[in-house]
Amino acid sequence: MLNADLNKVLKGKTSRYSLVIATAKRARRIAEEAEENNEIIVEKPVTLALDEFLEGKYEIVEPEEIRDL
Repeated sequence: MLNADLNKVLKGKTSRYSLVIATAKRARRIAEEAEENNEIIVEKPVTLALDEFLEGKYEIVEPEEIRDL
């Protein structure tokens, strides 16, 4: 996945900061699950995590206080 359309994920209500944090947390979990199951991941966990957000498998929910920062 190169140059993903981040507007699909951001949808005008999610900050880029929240996207980065959510992607990092999900990527860490993907890597942990693969290690627990002794699986080998071909793609990078960050790419897999961002793909999941783009496909709508996960939604980023952020507090209203930080949406307009």
